[in-house]
This record gives sequence, C-alpha cells and structure tokens, in this order.
Amino acid sequence: MCGIVGYIGPQEAMPIIIDGLRRLEYRGYDSAGIAVLNNGQITIRRAKGKLCELENVLKQQPLTGGRGIGHTRWATHGRPSETNAHPHYAGNIAVVHNGIIENYLELKARLISQGHEFTSETDTEIIAHLVDQHLRQCGDFETAVRHALAEVRGAYAVAILCECEPEKLIAARLGSPLVVGQGQGEFFVASDIPAMLSHTREMIFLDEGEIVVFADGAMRFTDLQGAPVEKTAKTITWNPLMAEKGGYKHFMLKEIYEQPRAIADTLAGRVFSERGEVFLEGLNLDAEQLRGFDKLNIVACGTSWHAALSGKFLIEKLARLSVEVDIASEFRYRDPLVDERTLTVLISQSGETADTLAALREAKGKGGATVAICNVVESSIARESDGVIYTHAGPEIGVASTKAFTTQLVALYLLALHLGRVRGMVDAVRCRELIEPLLSLPRKMEQALEADELIQQVAKEFMHARDFLYLGRGIQYPIALEGALKLKEISYVHAEGYPAGEMKHGPIALIDENVPVVFLCPHNDTFEKVVSNMEEVRARSGRVVAVATEGYADPLGKVDALITVPETADEVAPILTSIPMQLLAYHIAVLKGTDVDQPRNLAKSVTVE
Repeated sequence: MCGIVGYIGPQEAMPIIIDGLRRLEYRGYDSAGIAVLNNGQITIRRAKGKLCELENVLKQQPLTGGRGIGHTRWATHGRPSETNAHPHYAGNIAVVHNGIIENYLELKARLISQGHEFTSETDTEIIAHLVDQHLRQCGDFETAVRHALAEVRGAYAVAILCECEPEKLIAARLGSPLVVGQGQGEFFVASDIPAMLSHTREMIFLDEGEIVVFADGAMRFTDLQGAPVEKTAKTITWNPLMAEKGGYKHFMLKEIYEQPRAIADTLAGRVFSERGEVFLEGLNLDAEQLRGFDKLNIVACGTSWHAALSGKFLIEKLARLSVEVDIASEFRYRDPLVDERTLTVLISQSGETADTLAALREAKGKGGATVAICNVVESSIARESDGVIYTHAGPEIGVASTKAFTTQLVALYLLALHLGRVRGMVDAVRCRELIEPLLSLPRKMEQALEADELIQQVAKEFMHARDFLYLGRGIQYPIALEGALKLKEISYVHAEGYPAGEMKHGPIALIDENVPVVFLCPHNDTFEKVVSNMEEVRARSGRVVAVATEGYADPLGKVDALITVPETADEVAPILTSIPMQLLAYHIAVLKGTDVDQPRNLAKSVTVE
C-alpha cells in the first residue's frame, strides 16, 4: 500500500526520493512527505493529496543533504491530512512506516503516561517515540531500533533516521515488503523495485524479521536480535523504461497494449510443441509428487481470484484433479482441509498481498505443498512457497490489473497442461494440440486490440449508464466478473458479473432500457444458450453489448453493440475476451474524467489485512 523510499550516499537525497515516490504512486496514497538529514539536523516537509502538492512545498522550502526518507501514505489509522502524513518525528528520530501496528493504543497510552506528547492520529508515530525512548536509555541508535521493534505487534516496513548518529540509515521489515538497492558508494531502500530502477538493478530483498544498517559506505544485515545475516544481490532485468508511459496517455492503456509481449515472455522457454511438453522452472515438485496430490486449492484476491476461477476450469478439465478456489481473506478463517496430499496455489501480482501471504502460511502450517504464481521476483510469497511460476509481465503500474491478469491465465494454463501430462490425463499428441493456441495468442491479442477505436465508440454510447451487468458461461464467467470489477475500479460505475444462467434467478429484475448488459459469447458449446439469455434481456428492453467470435456473429441477431475477437480454442478464449473488457472500462473512465491509473481508495499492492 504505502510507498517508502530512502537514500544514503553522495548525491542530494531530495530529488532521488521524490523521483522514487513518483514511481510508487501506483500503490495508492492520499498524502506524502520527506525528511532529509543534513549537518546533524532532520528537516521534514509534508503535504496532503498528490505528490505534486509536496513538490510545490519543496519548491518554496527545498531540502539539502545526502540522507533522507520519503513516504506516500494510504490512510489506515487517522484521516488523510498533513499532520498524519509521514515522516513522523519524536526527539531525534524520524520514521516512515508501511503496515499496521496492532497494539498501538496500548503502547500510546503507556508512552503518554511517561510524558510523551503525540501530534498525529497515526500508529506510526508510536515507532518514533519508542525508538526515541530507548535511545535515551541505551545511547545507541541501532540497539534502540531493535528494542522498539521488539515491542510492536503487527506488520511493518520502516526506514529510520537519527540526528544523534547522522551517518546511519536503518530499515527493517516484518510483514510488509522492503527492497534494498546497491549502487556505487550509495544505497537505496524502497517498497518496490520501480522506485530504484533508474539508479541500480542490483537488488537485495529483506526477509521477515531482518534489519539493514547503512553507514560509512557499507551495509550490514542482521535479524531482529542482532545476529548477522548473509544476503546476496540479484540483478533485476526489467528495463527502467518499462515503468514509463512510453507515449501512452495512461499506464493502464500502455499495459493493455503490452499484453501480447507479456504473454510471449511468459511462454518463452516453457512450451515444447514438438515433444508435447511443458517445462515450469522453479516449480520444485517432481512428477511423483504431482501425481500424489488428490486436491488442489487456488487462493487469491481481487483480479487474481478471477484468474483462479478460470484456473479451476482448466485444471479440472485437463488434469482431472479436484480444485477449490478461495478468496484469500476467507481461506485461513474457515479452517481449510489441507494435508500432505493437498497442493495450494497462491496467485498474487505483487507477491506481497497480506491476505494471500497469510493463506500461504496457513496451508504450509497444515503440511500442504505450495506453489506461487507471481510477477515480482523474490517477493515474499514467491520466496516462502515451495515452488513458483513467475509471470513475465514486467512492472505493472496501473492499479487496475491488466497484463498481470492475462499472464496469470497463461501461467494457470501451463500448470494445467503440466499436471495433465504428469498425471497421465493428457498425452503428447493432445498436449501439442493444446499448446498450438497458446503460441498464436500474442498475434491474436494484437488483432483483438485493433477493436480499440470501435470500443471507444461503444464507451461513448454507454458512458452515462449508472449500472452494468456482465454475463458469461463456463470459463467465460470469471471474465464477466473481471469486466465488472474493471469498470467499478476505474470509472466508479456500479457493475455486477454473473454466470449467464443465473440471470433469471434475480438479476433479471434489474433489467430495463437504462441497463447495458455485456455478454461474453465466443463461439463454443454454450453459445446458443448465451444467445437465449440475450433474447431474455432484449424482451425486457435491456441494451445488449456482445463480445463474440469473429465470423460467428450472425446468429446473435440485433444487438446494440458488437465487439469481435479472433477465433481460438475455448481454453484460451478468456485471454482474448479480457481485452474488450479492459478497453471498455478504460474508455468509459477516461470519458468520465476519473483518475485511471490511481483510482480513489485503491492501492496496487494491499500489504495490510
């Protein structure tokens, strides 16, 4: 959620931190701030609202110095305001924090009784006061940080400065992500990779309960008790330009158009058509283990949950393995049935989603095997899972997921094919047949994107509707859910997705001339049934938008708007029909003037429960 950036080195910290915060704007925020340490004194600037508000303050009151920390805040404790914005300061200590301190009321009451005065409503200010109190008692900055963190209960990623030891910057994590960037005589720390990519590609990922101390041109890693920890830098292959708009009006539009490339990259080196095989590096489960599972759980949140629903269709069809799909925030609270014969697949774009991470630990705690489907290398979920299937979407900046979603669908299809092969449900000949549609996907996605101009016209026609219904059958049903979610997320228009066959069990009561109904109806064995559902809508004066297969649209009869996608196999058709869903939501949002890349109240990476 919140974004952290820290810098220590020979350059001016302020422009580096502001640039890093700008690259983290996609995470969602409502205020921003920066603290710079110079000549033994910490100076703080903060502002409510977008980062430009903070930049305006800094134009009038610039900061100088080579050590600093910055933050974009998404409110949890305390309303959005300049007072509640980070960094927070107490005594000689400035701190930025991502996460939630669960016992902050208890700690705050104690600190107030000991004479501490608080200026904000946040839980973060507790950390500054705790470190300050311990510093007075022990006289050592690093020891004070350890003692303070030992007292807090909850999740945190923190970066801390101290006026008493101005040569140091200390950062730590527990439950919230934090990445270290290693430059030439300089160091960076941030919540996510894009914040540092323009300065270094050498990254070190902090694990749970680790602290890093930067001082005197070096860095040192320990656990919370002070025991040394060996860490190895990893080279990130993302090009910094991949995180820029590249001439597109919004990141979301750029990322929609990047999908053919992202899918090609996700497939690269994994499918062998001649042999009828799929190779998943990093899966870390051999054929014998995969044959030993009698149940598979897929757990995810939001858009990733919709991908999981599609994965259930694919795995049950191709591998003949029973699949349950869970929303991550519900999984561990229902005491799920997991044992050594259960495989749990966790899906998360960021690999840091708090609820999904908790579900992973629940499954492992019950003795089950775990596999992550993730876009971010060395993220928490990827590291803690027994195996991982990385998607290769590249950085996704827009809050509304697009290329991450479709690459997740590809990863699930690859997993289904692999399971089908090792379990003896799909032979080499059939596997070759199932691989062919995958290989043609990037080209067909480019063809689907050619409908953009038509979809803009559809958006103009329906932009004033206050309610939408999205309907699909079978493996298209999750895409209906995803289409409705996209519209809600970025245009703030109410929309609901349903299995088309469920329309008559309630949603049909909503249909009138003011309600557009978006049908996903590629040409498959349920096509005629979906056409019948359309007739039910038309009989009630509803307006029909159809997403159909090119060349098979004639049987649809009269519709208000028709969008076509290239013909492909039923198993991969959801990847193509996702594109009109994304573009329709995007263009309606643009026409309504909403903040497409950073919609209100939403964060890209939800790292708190």
